[in-house]
Order: sequence, then C-alpha cells, then structure tokens
Amino acid sequence: MTRREALRHNPLNAVTASVERVHLADGTTRVRKELRRPDAADTGPWAGSDDPRHWNYWRREAEVYGSPAVRAGLRDTGLDLPAAEIEDGRVLWLEDVSGRPGTEFTLAEHERFASALGRWQARGPLDAPWTSRHFLRDYAASRPAPYELVDDDRAWDQPLVRDCWPPGLRTGWARLLAHRERLLATMERLPRTFAHLDAWVSNEIARPDGRTVLLDWAFAGDGAIGEDAGNHIPDAAFDLFWPGERIAELDAAVTAAYLAGLREAGRSGDRSEVRLGIVASCVKYVWLLPGMLARASATEHRAYHEVADAEQLYRQRGLVLAHLVGWCEEALALLEAGR
Repeated sequence: MTRREALRHNPLNAVTASVERVHLADGTTRVRKELRRPDAADTGPWAGSDDPRHWNYWRREAEVYGSPAVRAGLRDTGLDLPAAEIEDGRVLWLEDVSGRPGTEFTLAEHERFASALGRWQARGPLDAPWTSRHFLRDYAASRPAPYELVDDDRAWDQPLVRDCWPPGLRTGWARLLAHRERLLATMERLPRTFAHLDAWVSNEIARPDGRTVLLDWAFAGDGAIGEDAGNHIPDAAFDLFWPGERIAELDAAVTAAYLAGLREAGRSGDRSEVRLGIVASCVKYVWLLPGMLARASATEHRAYHEVADAEQLYRQRGLVLAHLVGWCEEALALLEAGR
C-alpha cells in the first residue's frame, strides 16, 4: 500500500477502531475498516458489547459482510453490499464503491432507494445468531439526555432556541415524551422484517447501474416494517444533507416509493400499518431535542462530527423536530383509528 486517508465516520462508537481509504501500489483503492473488541473500560452511550443480540455488538458488520443469506436477500431488489474480505475476524477490506453518495441524492434518487428498500424488506425477517434485538428501545434508552430541560423556561429562552425554533415545538415535544412508551410498544408489535437500522444518506451510495449500496451494518437485525424509512427521512436533514424546508416533500416521496416497492415485491397489507411504522419511528429521537437545549449556549456546534454554523443547524433541525412532532400526532391518530 502507498497511502491512507481517514474517512468521515462516527468516532464515538467504541466498536470502530478506524475507517480509511487505502491507496494501493497498483493504483486501486479499498476501504479498510477495523473493528474493535470492547473492554471493561468502555462506558457511555457508544460502548460496544460482546453480546451478539446487543444493538452495538462489535463483530456484527463482519458477520453481515460474510453472510451468504444477507447477500442473497438483497439480490434483485436494487440494493447491494460492497465486495468484502475479512481479515482476522475484525478487519474489513471493502470495495471502494464508485457512484453518487447519498449525501448528494436528488429526490429521485431518494425515491429509488426507498423503492429498493421496500422490495428488500418485503422478504421479511432474517434470524441469525448475530442479528440485533430490541434495537429501537435499547438505542433510545442509551442516549443520555436532560429531559427536564423540556420544561425549563430558561432553556427555551436561549437565543438559538428562541430565535431559530418554530412555535409549538415545546408543547409538541412534551407530548412526544408523554407517549414514548406507547410508541415503542407500537413499533415492537408491528410486522417484522430484517432491517439495516442505520439507513441514512452517509451509508448509501448509488452505483452507476442504479443499485444503491448500503454500508455500515453495525446495528442490523430485527426491525418493524417502515422503521428504516422512518430513519432515512429525518436523518438526511438532521445532518444538513437535505433542506429542512423540504422535509415534508422527502417524507411523501420516500413513503410512496417504499410502499410501491413493498407492493412490487408481492407484500400485501394495510398502507396505514406501514405508515405507522414510519411515523412512530419518531420515538428514536426523543433524546435529541433536550440534548440540543443543553448545548445551545456552546461556543461550537457540529453536524455529523464536523463544525457547523450554529444558526443554520438549529433552524434546520428545528424544522425537522417539528416534523417529528407531526409524526407523533399522526401515529397517535392512526392508533386511535385502529382501535
């Protein structure tokens, strides 16, 4: 090899030692991702686990890339995995995928991905010894958050909050928190499928042939129908890769394409049930708003671990948080209608 360059990733996750693009002597490149086994010193929300069912099991990605069942399940759906070689059970040598990164997707490319996601998830669950269980509940519970700030007048009077967030957000978020357990229970009783559980634009690359490569399968396992789509939509805007002003447009397009993909693959069912899986996924983010309240007076702000303009970040995220309040209301209305 001749040169290495670090790639943007989540440096907080203890199961990831490094992610690098390696430039080889023959002029080709590969991505080298090294996994890290947890030890007793690992604490905090991103601590890894030796438990294969834990949401942050340290070897899950190696299991996914080495699984014929996962690759077979993606075949002919429009989704793909990068070619991979696994060294010593913890070093992943991955194809350096050429194509358009999800961070630059047009609306049509978001729709193409969502349709492929629907075709894949119409195939249903995959139970392997390493697939995660109870991801949504355990992940949300692992996020430290000062929930008391949601009812703190001083927190809401900070300039970034007062001037950048839309009206009604405080009341709406309090309602989301009040229904947290009901929403989690709803997600756990919806029809199951094999889910990526971190489907968002930084983990997606559109190949020139139209297939979308999904990266970073560290959380993969049991999920609700619609759960991955419910992650893809807000996360695209939370980290400033899609304008918050167009979040409703993205929501409508992804929902319609996901439903079309499910139907195309032969999955019949109630549209409202799938939509419920998308909108009730808002419960994953209950910690985010109080966390932003706590950081609103900081001197530096970041989006996906890179420095961001504070006002832009709070305005954009405020729009998405308000959209999630709408999701909460829609989920509750669907639940009432289905009584």
